[in-house]
Amino acid sequence: MHRRLPEGHPAGRHRPAEPRLPEGHRRREEAVTAAPRSRSRPEHRAGPFYCVRMNVTLLPYHQDERLPDASFPLSGLDVVPVTPDLPDGDVWQRVAALFEPVVAEVARQIDGGSMPRVVSGDCLTAEAVLAGVQKAGVDASVVWFDAHGDVHTVDSSTSGYLGGMPLRQILGADTALLPDRLGLRTLPEDRAVLVDARDLDPAEAEFLASSQVRRCPVDDVVLPPGPLLLHIDVDVIDAGEMPGLKFPVGGGPSYDAVVASVRRIMATGRVAALDVACPWHPPEGDDDAVRTRLLKDLLTA
Repeated sequence: MHRRLPEGHPAGRHRPAEPRLPEGHRRREEAVTAAPRSRSRPEHRAGPFYCVRMNVTLLPYHQDERLPDASFPLSGLDVVPVTPDLPDGDVWQRVAALFEPVVAEVARQIDGGSMPRVVSGDCLTAEAVLAGVQKAGVDASVVWFDAHGDVHTVDSSTSGYLGGMPLRQILGADTALLPDRLGLRTLPEDRAVLVDARDLDPAEAEFLASSQVRRCPVDDVVLPPGPLLLHIDVDVIDAGEMPGLKFPVGGGPSYDAVVASVRRIMATGRVAALDVACPWHPPEGDDDAVRTRLLKDLLTA
């Protein structure tokens, strides 16, 4: 789907030697299906990316737009906010400047033995998280939960919405706009798994049909080998269960199914970093209750 921007939004006006694997990682694909498991998750505790201390890195922006604090109900969690001053320039320059400290923070946490957990207002942040993982010397593949494909290029997008492009940029398109600025090494298509993506534009469907990107349902995710960047756009959850989304899509997996799938992937011990995108409007009514619960469930999975 071409996610439409509010009229006048700045993002719609601008179109412009192999890294090592951490020891112990397997070189095979692994299916993570819905099945009973122990809640203690001992296999997660034994994994190379497990850590007891948990920080949440918060980037309270949708692209280069600062969002109100109320958009991110993270009470009770140890939050590290990233709010740099942004330069003048086009939206890509501003987003790159916004993401540079995220790259550094993600790398710092991995170097210190922690698994980064990053929360922001859109999916572009995943590019910074992956760049930080790579900067720390971890060669991660990508598992991408989203109601949409996020595989547009600047040329294929009729709306110009930047948030519809990050996965395609990770795979090598339009790299001068953001990946090159962040020091992101792009991935081959077979290193990406797209989960759900029930709402695709024709150009996205055409690309995916001829690509090596693996597509999976939420309850049967086949993981690529090695360490993982796990990206969750909360709009992957059926719109009937997730209020206030900017780009709601019905007919999707339930809240419980998504959280259970994330927990199964986390339990492999192979998640090098978790990135959660929250493209929702400021809360109204009882929105905070479900959002608080969701962020806690995802970040502590």
